[in-house]
Amino acid sequence: MSAIAARVGRTQGRSAPRLNGTLVAAIAFMLVVLVVVVVGPLLLPSATDQNLDNPLAPPSSSALLGTDQLGRDVLARVLAGMRLDLIVGVSALVVPILLGSVLGAMAAWRGGWVDEAVGIVADVVQAFPYYLFILVLAFFLGAGVTSIYVAVATVAWVSYMRIVRAEVHTAMRQDYVQAAVGAGYSGARVLMRHILPNVFKQPLTYAVTDVVVVIVSTATLSYLGVGITPPTPELGAMVADGQQFVGLRPLLTIAPGLAVVLIGVALALLGNGLSRQLDES
Repeated sequence: MSAIAARVGRTQGRSAPRLNGTLVAAIAFMLVVLVVVVVGPLLLPSATDQNLDNPLAPPSSSALLGTDQLGRDVLARVLAGMRLDLIVGVSALVVPILLGSVLGAMAAWRGGWVDEAVGIVADVVQAFPYYLFILVLAFFLGAGVTSIYVAVATVAWVSYMRIVRAEVHTAMRQDYVQAAVGAGYSGARVLMRHILPNVFKQPLTYAVTDVVVVIVSTATLSYLGVGITPPTPELGAMVADGQQFVGLRPLLTIAPGLAVVLIGVALALLGNGLSRQLDES
């Protein structure tokens, strides 16, 4: 019990660390991206409004990136696609993070056949190439956001399970956990109140960068026609639609492609800054 009290006392007496420069820059960059994708579509024409009298128009003051083959504003569609892919990228990871964390914690804490069974299932899932697995799942489930959620959840939980299992194994050897067990606390209380709050750093950092993987997966599935389908604006589908006009209007493919890169850079910087911040805390 004294070890736990000492640990709490050290934590309470420690001043909050200052944010590192990388994290500050990443947060500012990410906020700019979020403001643009949220506010931008409100100031532009609807991303689905067609103007068949003005197809494939070049960039102008009324359409900064021109229009597509159906006369839709390309900039409005790119911003709407960025917003959709960010929403899908974040929300699709909720289930994998929760499922993987619970299974990883249970496997490490219980050990024995539970650990072995979880590990075997994870090995089976991970034996298949990531993109091939989600592509096959999405193909059988049909196109749409639901298919992406199911496909990502089926695959992505493995990484979080392995991270949490390793972190819990390490935490179980710490003095404060041994003191809690020796004090007679139940296994559930030790796990939920003393171990899990101290092992969140690695899965949290990984989740930020994993959003990029989900966004690229979403764009890839949509590009191949088994993800989010038109007329819903999605970056991968926009690249696929614009390919046939790449010689005449290259912005139809370049703009959504650069949007994916922009999101990836913003999230990668955020993940790097967050990792450094948590290491210093």
